[in-house]
Amino acid sequence: MTHLRQGSGGQGAVTAVEQALERIKRLEPSLSAFNTVMAERALDRARSLDAGATRGPLHGVPIAIKDNLCTTGVPTTASSKILAGFIPPYNATVVTRLEAAGAVIVGKTNLDEFAMGSSTENSALGPSKNPWDVTRTPGGSSGGSAAAVAARMVPVALGSDTGGSIRQPAGLCGITGLKPTYGRVSRYGLLAFASSLDQIGPLSLTAADAAKVFSVIGGFDAHDSTSSPEPMPDLSQALNGDARGLRIGVPRAFLGEGVDRSVLDAFDASLKVLTARGAVIVDIELPHAGYGIPVYYLIATAEASSNLARYDGVRYGHRTKLGKDDGLLTMYERTRDEGFGAEVKRRIMLGTYVLSAGYYDAYYLKAQQVRTLLRQDYDRAFEKVDVVATPTAPTPAFRLGEKTSDPVQMYLNDIFTVSANLTGLPAISVPCGFAEGRLPIGFQLTGRAFDEATLLRAADAFQRDTAFHAETPPIA
Repeated sequence: MTHLRQGSGGQGAVTAVEQALERIKRLEPSLSAFNTVMAERALDRARSLDAGATRGPLHGVPIAIKDNLCTTGVPTTASSKILAGFIPPYNATVVTRLEAAGAVIVGKTNLDEFAMGSSTENSALGPSKNPWDVTRTPGGSSGGSAAAVAARMVPVALGSDTGGSIRQPAGLCGITGLKPTYGRVSRYGLLAFASSLDQIGPLSLTAADAAKVFSVIGGFDAHDSTSSPEPMPDLSQALNGDARGLRIGVPRAFLGEGVDRSVLDAFDASLKVLTARGAVIVDIELPHAGYGIPVYYLIATAEASSNLARYDGVRYGHRTKLGKDDGLLTMYERTRDEGFGAEVKRRIMLGTYVLSAGYYDAYYLKAQQVRTLLRQDYDRAFEKVDVVATPTAPTPAFRLGEKTSDPVQMYLNDIFTVSANLTGLPAISVPCGFAEGRLPIGFQLTGRAFDEATLLRAADAFQRDTAFHAETPPIA
């Protein structure tokens, strides 16, 4: 039985929501996982669900939503001062689909401002904490969602993944995180960071739970021009525990410098778990994978520069106070200076630079060309294998403040995750062990486009023979 049945199967929605709200109230002061808790609204919805005759696949399940997803009548801040006071008049498509399936949204979770970061330390509301060690980061940018699930505040949360922002915090918090194929889940109502990279997905305790939520939120949406009409798979047939004949590609040359020994040991042990179930290991090469970080930080910042131009103090959110002699340009400049944090400003400036006259061809265009080479690397690999395996992150969770003074070191934490976004491929992280100090380690699998079924099949088979996903952090 998965944790996503707690609102059904004899337990009412009100009881499930009350239990979630009690845990949030008790643990939130230590973790800072939530920006907004919707207690009364959630209880009202739970009562209406219990009074109704219909039972959706997520009936009464308490779910947390990353605070860059629009929710009607509830503040959506992206953890940024510039969106202070913004209350969306509509729901993101994923929110609408969750509620149609019977889920209950209990709150909005903390994140790096506009999803720009790997530690949740870039939030204007302060960092979230890792439930396994509150002196350490839960990862980012979906750090609040990961912390909430790891601490059992909620059984599942939604995050967004632009360069690893679902999988990396899932790995550092000892839970499961699925980044679907680009276009598989509607981005309508997601506050855009980098439009060709962003994708929404679930963070949960198990691959089976991730599959259940993915089945609800996935599928074509006419509101999103990048949404794919590719039919959703029947995942009930995939979660059968059978890994026989599964070909797992391992890019050994890519798993070298900068990866902790504990991470490599856990990775090798994870491969043995799957080979014991009949999987086959195949050595592969991804010759351009090492360029992933520079390519990502050129493309992502360029798109961020364009997307964040809309936050100007004119239509919604923060607007600076002006003197009688201040003009429109002053209003733009001062609003953005006051509203954006340091990391967001850094990325806007980088992105504006690489798109500027004289530099576009040398940087942005070249990055797009290498992006194509990276996708070709994976196409060749998938001629021989079904999934590609790497660690999720090169190290376990680092201490809060440890990397804030060195952005490059922070960016390198995404070395294994950015490729899935650059190529649009689906990827999943599952907990696979612990480093010294009981810090979780993640195991990542990347699959063919629109083949989430194989990814979830492999992850579920792995979790049938391991218990890392059932381990509870001390704070919980």
